[in-house]
Amino acid sequence: MARTQLTLAALATSAVPGLDVAYTRKHSAGAHGLFDSALVIDTEGRALIIRVPTSQSAETEQSSDLVALRALTTGNRSRLPFDVPEYVGQVPIQGTRAVVYELLAGDSFDADALTGHEGVSGSIGRAIAAIHSLPSAFIGTAGLPQQSAEQCRKDAIDLIDRAANTGYLPAALLRRWEQATDDEALWQFAPAVVHGSMSADSILITDDAVSGILGWSGLAVGDPARDLHWLLAARGEAAEVAITAYSTARQGSDTHITQRAMLYAELELARWLLHGSSSHDQSIVDDAVAMLDGLVDTVHSHTQQPLSPETGPIMTVDDVENMLDHMPRAARDYDQHAAMHTDSYNFSGLTSDSVSDDADDYSAESAEAEESEESEESDDSRTGASAPDQAASRSASE
Repeated sequence: MARTQLTLAALATSAVPGLDVAYTRKHSAGAHGLFDSALVIDTEGRALIIRVPTSQSAETEQSSDLVALRALTTGNRSRLPFDVPEYVGQVPIQGTRAVVYELLAGDSFDADALTGHEGVSGSIGRAIAAIHSLPSAFIGTAGLPQQSAEQCRKDAIDLIDRAANTGYLPAALLRRWEQATDDEALWQFAPAVVHGSMSADSILITDDAVSGILGWSGLAVGDPARDLHWLLAARGEAAEVAITAYSTARQGSDTHITQRAMLYAELELARWLLHGSSSHDQSIVDDAVAMLDGLVDTVHSHTQQPLSPETGPIMTVDDVENMLDHMPRAARDYDQHAAMHTDSYNFSGLTSDSVSDDADDYSAESAEAEESEESEESDDSRTGASAPDQAASRSASE
């Protein structure tokens, strides 16, 4: 049973000593319901987010996110041209825990919108480059994953093999992907600090620039191309600006990063197929097969543009975008477990016309009463709610 915003606000007062809540709202993008979450504003106007995982996978994600946020020390954050969520407090509840974060300023947009504006696209490229330029020593100190280039290639090979074992992977794609993983030159790169779960949902925008990045549960040392593949699947006219800005900031040190990013973008379809197979959901399998078939048709029409630079001409970003434009969009919303993805900091979602505009006054007495009646409460954790006046005006100014 979903927890109501008043129950969540009561938990916030337990997690954050001295917190005096004035208003609270449900806070959900409505995509997956991995978390019960609420926006909480105290009497001084401070905006917080409280989130409680609703499944074991969400709890694992939340734990990874907390480790990553603690690893991102003040020194590391000072090297980034955007804000990172701040942990505020936590409290145990029914075998899991409620975690409170500072609310970050900014608005969320889909990938097509983000890459449709040159200024925003350039800012995204530079923001990702800043992450990849972080000194990597802190990753090992924090006990976070570290992968060599060879390990990244082996992971790709393993994913391809598992997809092939389902019996649904077209032979043309198997050959294409095997050529890419067999090409030594493609995998000659220096591993870097990576966000690990980067997508449009991770990014907050203020004044046409990246103001915050969410969802750090995948923080690691690995292949920087993993943070770029979603840009190649975007339809925005300025997507190439993001790649160019990234390459400029990184001084073009990885000559084959676009090819690997393209491979990772295509392998998302394999992941979708495996998700359907492992969950025994034939509708997902059928959807994945249809998209894989669409990719085969597209690849056949671009036979001179393979992934491997050793076997033919290298695809430009424009070529990649044109290819993806003819390919059915992958169901990118499946099983997205990066922190803040399902309940992202999206003020526009909180001020939707489809929900009530009335604010909920909150007092300590009502919080305690609500907490005691938690077992009797029912609410839809997938429904966003309109922000109180302070949050709405803050969003407008942002």
